[in-house]
Amino acid sequence: MGMLDGKVAIITGAGRGLGREEALIMAKEGCNLLINDLGAFHDGTGSESKVADEVVEEVKKMGVKAVANYNSVTDFNAAKAMIDQAVSELGRLDILVNNAGILRDRMLFNMTEAEWDAIMAVHLKGTFNLTRHASAYFREQGKANPDLGAFGRIINTASDAGLLGNVGQANYGAAKAGIAAFTNIASMELKKYATVNCIVPVARTRLTTDATPTMVDTMKMKDKKGFDIFDPANVAPLVAFLASDKAAKINGEVFRTVGDRVFSLIGWTTYKQIDNNGEKFTPQILAERVEQELLKGKPKKETLMSSLAALM
Repeated sequence: MGMLDGKVAIITGAGRGLGREEALIMAKEGCNLLINDLGAFHDGTGSESKVADEVVEEVKKMGVKAVANYNSVTDFNAAKAMIDQAVSELGRLDILVNNAGILRDRMLFNMTEAEWDAIMAVHLKGTFNLTRHASAYFREQGKANPDLGAFGRIINTASDAGLLGNVGQANYGAAKAGIAAFTNIASMELKKYATVNCIVPVARTRLTTDATPTMVDTMKMKDKKGFDIFDPANVAPLVAFLASDKAAKINGEVFRTVGDRVFSLIGWTTYKQIDNNGEKFTPQILAERVEQELLKGKPKKETLMSSLAALM
């Protein structure tokens, strides 16, 4: 008996990499699936329907129901149609995994408007589009049957490129940090009907190899025992768990997952404060006190490179 027996999930960008691995483990746990993938290149251009079709056939062989969807997550109405397709063809919807993503890296002073807009459309708007329509469905079902409780599961995908920062990825990082913030708010608004959590995967995908050639050697690294640290299959178990009834009490959390490790992350929190004894600050007073008092002793900021170095 699987942890997801009889449930229905939509996974966006499920034709390759992380999405495919998420589909495989969720199918293994008994989940019926709508496999969404435009079949585009890593920069979002082009399309290929067989990318989704192949995963559909793969998971069907595991004894679950599966259907393909080739729509772009950037289309608000197509996102609604995706929800409708899952319900009409698979009978219901329990889980949404927002995984679809592209990269168009560029230093900020060279970035075009199109490169900014394309990333925002797929990552941030795409996450909104699917979550908006899935949440309406969860709310409708929950109001019709209050005994369901917070039965829905929404799992979003952020990145350390946004939470920690990464040169050349102002567009991607801003979108991914936005997804973490979106998760926080959505988890508050939907708590009666669904849990909303976020993963921050570090894994070998087209976005960390094809789109980022400098990362290829790093992404191939294994530990001393031969464990493949950056295998995308390492990420999938956390998604399957968060999609299950076992995670019913987990809401609004952000988890980094890489190799054999899972990290619980805390977002912006107050470190220290200064006050001016009931008087308005002046620029001169701030010049004297911010660096010497407010920022003194502040822990060194974690970076993407320091995070990876600690793993290896």
